[in-house]
Amino acid sequence: MMTGAKRKRSTVWRKIQAVSFEDIKAWCMRRLPILKWVPVYNWKENLLPDTVSGMMLAIQQVTQGLAFAVLSSVHPVFGLYGSFFPVIIYAIFGMGRHVATGTFALTSLISANAVERLVPSVRTNFTANNNSGILGLSEFEMQRIGVAAAVSFLGGIIQVVMFMLQLGSATFLLTEPVISAMTTGAATHVVTSQVKYLLGMKVPYMSGPLAFFHIYAYVFENIRTVQLEALLLSLLSIVVLVLVKELNEKFHRNIKVVLPIDLLLIIATSIACYCADMEYVYRIEVVGNIPKGLPSPKAPPMNVLPEVVTEAFGVALVGYVASLALAQGSAKKFKYKVDDNQEFLAHGLSNVIPSFFFCIPSAAAMGRTALLYSTGAKTQVACLISCVLILVVIYTIGPLLYWLPMCVLASIIVVGLKGMLMQFRDLKKYWNVDKIDWESLKQVKIVSVNSPLVFLNARKFRADLLKIIQKDGMSSQCEQNTLLGSFSNGSCHGELVQSCHSERRLLILDCSGLNFFDYTGVSVLLQIYMDCKNRYIDVVLAHCKASLIKAMQYGGNLDSENPVFFESISSAIDAVQIHRNYNKFSEQSEV
Repeated sequence: MMTGAKRKRSTVWRKIQAVSFEDIKAWCMRRLPILKWVPVYNWKENLLPDTVSGMMLAIQQVTQGLAFAVLSSVHPVFGLYGSFFPVIIYAIFGMGRHVATGTFALTSLISANAVERLVPSVRTNFTANNNSGILGLSEFEMQRIGVAAAVSFLGGIIQVVMFMLQLGSATFLLTEPVISAMTTGAATHVVTSQVKYLLGMKVPYMSGPLAFFHIYAYVFENIRTVQLEALLLSLLSIVVLVLVKELNEKFHRNIKVVLPIDLLLIIATSIACYCADMEYVYRIEVVGNIPKGLPSPKAPPMNVLPEVVTEAFGVALVGYVASLALAQGSAKKFKYKVDDNQEFLAHGLSNVIPSFFFCIPSAAAMGRTALLYSTGAKTQVACLISCVLILVVIYTIGPLLYWLPMCVLASIIVVGLKGMLMQFRDLKKYWNVDKIDWESLKQVKIVSVNSPLVFLNARKFRADLLKIIQKDGMSSQCEQNTLLGSFSNGSCHGELVQSCHSERRLLILDCSGLNFFDYTGVSVLLQIYMDCKNRYIDVVLAHCKASLIKAMQYGGNLDSENPVFFESISSAIDAVQIHRNYNKFSEQSEV
C-alpha cells in the first residue's frame, strides 16, 4: 500500500513538474520575444542589411543622444548612455522589430522640467573644474542627472504597473488628434527651450502656465545681448541640415545610404571651433569634457521620487504612446503582431534598469525608426549593432567632442522636430472635420468606425447603427409616409414618393479607423447600405481604404448614379449638398 501511494505521489509530482516547466517555458517565450526571433535569425540574408542599418542608426543615436541630453538639462555624455542601455533592454523584451528606442525629445523635455525645478541652473557651461570624482563631472551635474534618472526610474515603474494591470488596450482613448496636438505643442516648447543656445544668450529658467510667452518676452527685451557669432553659426547649421535632409528625402529611393549630415556637421563645426579657438575668442559655448567609458551602476536618489511624480507620469504616458504607435506601424508594414501590454513591460524596463546607469528617460523616435525602414533593417540586430558602435564612441571618440558648439546641437534638435512642427498643417484638416462634428447639419448623421469589422462584431455594429438611426429620427418621417401610402389610392403615390425624396437623410460612415475587415464585415456594410436605401437614407463612406472600396464594389449592387465613396467627410457633404440643390432645381423646373 505504501509503495503504491508513493508511486502515485511520484507520478503526480512529475506531472506538476512537467506542467510547471511548460508554463515557465511559455511565459518566457511570451515575455522574452528575443527567444523567438534569435533562433530563427537568417544570418545569410539579414546580417548585411542589419549591419548597414545599425551603422547608420549609431550615427543618429550619437547625435540625438548628445542633443536630447542637453534638452534634458544634463551633461551631453548621459545622452550617449541613454542611447546604449535602453536599446539593449528593448531588444530583449520589445516586440517591434524596427523600433529604435533611446533618447526622445518629448520625454527629455518633460524630465528637464523636474531637473530645472529641483536643481536650478547656476551656470550653463558644461565645462567644470569642480569634479565630484564620479565620471570626472561636477557635483552640480551629478545632482541634475540624479533627478533625470529618478524621473526615468519612476516613469518606468509606472509603465510596469500598467503592464501588470493590463492597461495596454486602454490606449484607444488617445486618438490621432489628441496625440498630434500633444506632440505639436511639446515640439514648440522644445524649440523654445533651445532659443538660448541658438542665440547665445543667458536666459533664466522660467516655469508656469505663461512661461512660454515670458521666455520670448525676455529674449526681445534683451535682444542686444544676442551673440552674433552663435546666431550665424546656428542659422548656417539649420540651413545646411534642412537642405541636405530634403535632398536625402527626395532621392532616398535612388540611394540606399543617406548622407549622415548630422554627424558631418558635428565633425566639421568641432574642427572649426578647435582651429579658430571659438570658445575663448568668440565666447561660443561648447560641450566640454566628455568622460570616457561606462559608469558603475548606482541607484537613483529615491528621496526625490515624491517630487517628480508629475513628470514621471508624463514620461510614462507620452513615451509609451509614441513608441506604441511606431511599433504598431512597424508590425502592420512588415506583417507581424505586437502585444500592447508587452510593450508596456519593455519600455518600463527600458526606463527602470538604465536609470541605474545615469540614463535620461527613453522612448522610440520616429526619425530613427524611419531610418531603419529606409536602410532595409530586418530585425533588432540592427539596434544591437548600433550599440556596439556607440560603445566604441563612448570609449574612444567621445572625448574628441569637447569642441562641439552648443548652438550646433540646438540646431540639430530644432531641425529634428520638423516633422512634429509641420503637424500645424493638420489644423486645417481637423477644423474642417470639427466644423462638421460640432455644427448641427440638417438631416445629416456622421458615424465613425474605429475598430475592425469582422464576424465577431459585424452584426452588433449593424444593430447598434440602426438603433442610432431610429433614435435620431432619421427615418421616421418617410417611414410614416410609406405606411400611410399603403392605404392610399394610386393618385397619391406619386406625391408620396416626391415628398420622401425631398426629405432624404444622409448617413456618413467615417471609415478612417477601419483598418481590418472580413467577408462578414463587408456583407454587413452592404446590408446597412440597402437597409438605409429602403428607409430613404443616403449612405456614403469617407476615408475608405482601397481594399474596402474594391470589396464593396465586388460584393454588392451599389448606386451607379450617385457616388458612394469620398476622400473626406467634407467632400462627401459638399457633393451631396450640390446633388440636392440640383434636384431641387430640377423639381422646380418641372413644376
